[in-house]
Amino acid sequence: MPQHRPAEPDITRYYTEVFVEADRLDRSPQGRLEAWRTRDLLTRLLPAPPAEVLDVGGGPGAYAGWLAAAGHRVHLVDLVPAHVAAARATYPGITATVGDARSLPLPDGAADATLLLGPLYHLPDRADRVAALREAARLTRPGGPVLAAVISRNAALMDLTVQGRVDEHNRALLRGEYATGVNDPRSGFTTAYFHRPAQVVDEFVAAGLPVPAVYGVEGPLWPVLNALGTGPAERLFADAVACAEAFERDPAVLGASAHLLAVAHTGADRSRPAGGTSA
Repeated sequence: MPQHRPAEPDITRYYTEVFVEADRLDRSPQGRLEAWRTRDLLTRLLPAPPAEVLDVGGGPGAYAGWLAAAGHRVHLVDLVPAHVAAARATYPGITATVGDARSLPLPDGAADATLLLGPLYHLPDRADRVAALREAARLTRPGGPVLAAVISRNAALMDLTVQGRVDEHNRALLRGEYATGVNDPRSGFTTAYFHRPAQVVDEFVAAGLPVPAVYGVEGPLWPVLNALGTGPAERLFADAVACAEAFERDPAVLGASAHLLAVAHTGADRSRPAGGTSA
């Protein structure tokens, strides 16, 4: 396998010493919306259980545990040892190992479906993101889906604005991030890359996968939920879910989501998008 540059050390430090990932999806309205919508999309896009699902970059196991409870056989891989330990302790129905999404010691076709719900966030170099997608395709049986999540190019500026945290100190950092997609860790987040929808399509194709279907996860109302502190039982939360569903494939609205989810099937017609019109 090709040799890759080591992962940025600040990623492991950030998720071990600075940020608690385990309850991220429960801490804010946007996190709850992200979880709700991601689980709905996974239900629609993954094979019916039981299937062998490889969850690469699965963190402490929020989605892996949920998929295992649904009847899937899940193996989680994550770069951060603390995440792997937490996943093993919290979800005994899964297996978990430390690994790098760009090169994994697993055989070809090891899974019926492969998830990358995190690695592409933290690979600022396009070649590394393509390598991770190519590795996911190798590990997925012919005809199986590869699903990858990315952070939207617009998310940081929208999120920090809602929080009232855009000041003269970070305004220039945010403008630079918006121009290049590369996050400056001085903004408070770790090494990261933020995508435009067309870039996700480009990277899938560069990795030898078909043109993916791209979905907006949260839709355009997530900043409003965060600003108002809306809970999952409130009417506005339900309306935000419905809005996200209505606009999930609309190319004009995709970038308003905080996250995008792309899916393509290995061995499919490379000229046609999975599930409909290309984003």
